[in-house]
Amino acid sequence: MTHTAYTEAVSQHVKADNEIEYSYRDVGEGEIPLVLLQHFRGNLDNWDPALIDALAAGRRVVPFNNVGVASTTGKTPSTVEAMAHGAIAFIEAMNFQRVDLLGFSIGSFVAQEVALVRPDLLRRVVLASSAPQGAAGMHGWAPEVIGAVGAAQATPQGYISVFFASTDSSRAAGQQAAGRIFGRATNHDEPTTWQTRQAQYDAVCSWGIPNHALLQRLTALRMPVFVANGDSDPMIRPHYSYLLAGLIPQAQLKIYPDAAHGFLFQHHAEFAADVDSFLNDAS
Repeated sequence: MTHTAYTEAVSQHVKADNEIEYSYRDVGEGEIPLVLLQHFRGNLDNWDPALIDALAAGRRVVPFNNVGVASTTGKTPSTVEAMAHGAIAFIEAMNFQRVDLLGFSIGSFVAQEVALVRPDLLRRVVLASSAPQGAAGMHGWAPEVIGAVGAAQATPQGYISVFFASTDSSRAAGQQAAGRIFGRATNHDEPTTWQTRQAQYDAVCSWGIPNHALLQRLTALRMPVFVANGDSDPMIRPHYSYLLAGLIPQAQLKIYPDAAHGFLFQHHAEFAADVDSFLNDAS
C-alpha cells in the first residue's frame, strides 16, 4: 500500500454541526481510521512525519486540530470535557462510524473522556504520555517544565528539554526529531495562539485537581487500551501510566527506555510497530 508522505499532505477542512470548521490531514488507507489528538500547544505540523508515515503504512491516519487550535475555527475551550465533545463533533462531521483513537499528552486526556462519554464510537484507544483525571501530583506542571513549553515564545531548545531525556542518545534523537518536525518546507499550518495555550493549561490544571473518586471512572472502559510513555518523562511521570493500566480492565502497558515526553517521536519506528500490532490484534 502506498500513501502520500505526511510532509506532502495538505490540510483539509470540514464543517461540523457545532458550526466549527475543523482542519485535518488525511494519509494512508484503511477501513477504520486512526484519529490523532495532539499535545499541549501543538498543531498539525507538530506531529513527527516519521511517526505518521510509519503509522499510515498500514492504515488510514487522520490528525486534526480541535476547536480553536491553529487553523480550526472557534475558541479553544478550557476543560477536557468540552475538548472531548469537540473531538466527537469532528469525528461525526467526517462521517466516521467507528474509529481508533490515539491521544498524546493533553490529547490523551481528551481520548479518555471520549472513551467514557461515547464508547460505541471507539474500537481501540492508545494513550501516550498520559495520566488519569484526579491523580495526585498532576495539578499543573513543574516550573521548569511549564517554563520550557509554556513560554510566550516557545523554542526548539525548550521543546527538546522536555520531550527528550537528558542523555546524549536521547538528545541526539531529539535533534533529529526536531529537524523533521520544524523542518517542514511547505503546506504549513497556522501557529497556535496564546488563548489556546492558556485554555489548554487551564484544562490540564483542572484535570489534575486531586480527586481519588474520579479514578474509578476508568474502570468503566471496556475497549482495549494501549498505555505508553518514556521512562524519564518530566511532564507526565511514567508512574501515571502504571496507574492507568491498573485501572483500565483491558489495558496493555509499555514504557520506552532512555526517553521522555516525546518517546513516540524518539522511538517512532518501534512505537508505530507496537501500535500497529495492538490495533491489528484480533483477540
